[in-house]
Amino acid sequence: MFVLVEMKDTVRIPPWLFNIKFNDAVVHNVGLCIALWDITKIEDSFIFPGDGASHSIVHFRYIVYRPFIDEVLTGKTKSCSKEGVYVSMGFFDDILIPADAMQHPSRFDDKEQLWAWSYEVEEEKHDLFMDIGEEIRFRVVDETFVDTTPTGPDGTSVETSDNSDSESKKSPYTIVGSISEPGLGLLSWWNS
Repeated sequence: MFVLVEMKDTVRIPPWLFNIKFNDAVVHNVGLCIALWDITKIEDSFIFPGDGASHSIVHFRYIVYRPFIDEVLTGKTKSCSKEGVYVSMGFFDDILIPADAMQHPSRFDDKEQLWAWSYEVEEEKHDLFMDIGEEIRFRVVDETFVDTTPTGPDGTSVETSDNSDSESKKSPYTIVGSISEPGLGLLSWWNS
């Protein structure tokens, strides 16, 4: 779930920050960066003509949250929609369990705005609802990285405000989960 990633980046320090301790520099992320572990090497600094800032190549290690595929995790249900169930780990909220990855048969209840697993016992059907805030165990089946860095004009097309709004809502890192196996789903289903 948590990995230590070695990274290298060119860090630009503007002149008005020269008084700050150099080892406190912040760099870009890979996965979901949790914390800087250590700085392993700082190469020579350069000041380019026309730019008074210091540019240094820095080698460092970062603690990154990036669960592996097929890892089983436990989170809490955050919300439900017809698309699926959204799960939160507390520090990370971009987890979706899509409708086709739930226990079968499951249905979305429009009145309750919740997903329910229609579980059959001795020829009686019971709806087991996925209430908000309940603990849920799921398997990681996919992850998606989206480059959300701003792009400059390319001169070939003009962006409309609708496209830029949908682009700004994209998460840079999303995990897709599944609860379609025995033992997965709300913990309360399996505890009784």
